[in-house]
Amino acid sequence: MGAAAPRMAERPDAAAALPPPATPDPPRDLDEFLAGVERRAFRLAELSLGSREDALDAVQDAMIRLVRYRARPPSEWTPLFWRILRRQLTDRHRRQAVRRRVFAWFGRDGEAVDAADVVPDPHADPSRRHHESAAFAALGRALRALPRRQRECFLLRELEGLDVAATAAAMGCSTGSVKTHLSRALAALRGHLEDWR
Repeated sequence: MGAAAPRMAERPDAAAALPPPATPDPPRDLDEFLAGVERRAFRLAELSLGSREDALDAVQDAMIRLVRYRARPPSEWTPLFWRILRRQLTDRHRRQAVRRRVFAWFGRDGEAVDAADVVPDPHADPSRRHHESAAFAALGRALRALPRRQRECFLLRELEGLDVAATAAAMGCSTGSVKTHLSRALAALRGHLEDWR
C-alpha cells in the first residue's frame, strides 16, 4: 500500500509535463466553416442514406439552412449544423420509406441505375477499388440496419469526431444517452461487420 502512494504522486507531475491537446482554431466566417465541414458531412450523409445524390441534396439543404443562423457565434455552428443535417437525414429516411412502400405496391423497386456510377475509374487498381467499394457498401448496409438514434450517434462521434457534449447538443439528448447509443451501435456493427475484420 505504501509503495503505491509515490506512484500516484508521480502521475500528476507527469501529466502536467504533457502539453495540452491542440484545439483547432474556430473558423473566421461561415464560408470557411462550411468549406471545412463539407466533405465530412457528405460522407456521413452518404453512409446514412446510401445514395450519393440524396446525400448531396441533404448536405446542401443543411448548409442553406445554417446560413439563416450566420449571426450566431462560430462556437455554435458545429452542433447546430449537425443537428440540421441530422434532421435532414431523418426526413429523407422517412420519404424513402414512403417511396419504397408506394413502389412496392405498384410492383417496382424504385431504384434507378445511373450510368456514371457504373463507369470504372481508369486510374484505380481494380481489385483494391472493388474491395474498398464492397467494404464501404457493407458498412453502409450495417449502418442503415441500426436504429436511427444509434446510427446518428455513431456517425457524429466516430466519423465526424465530435466529442460527447457536442454530439449530445446535436442530437438533443444527454451525454449519458450518447454513450449508451454509441456503445450499442458499436456492438451491433461488430456483429454485422465480423467478415470484414
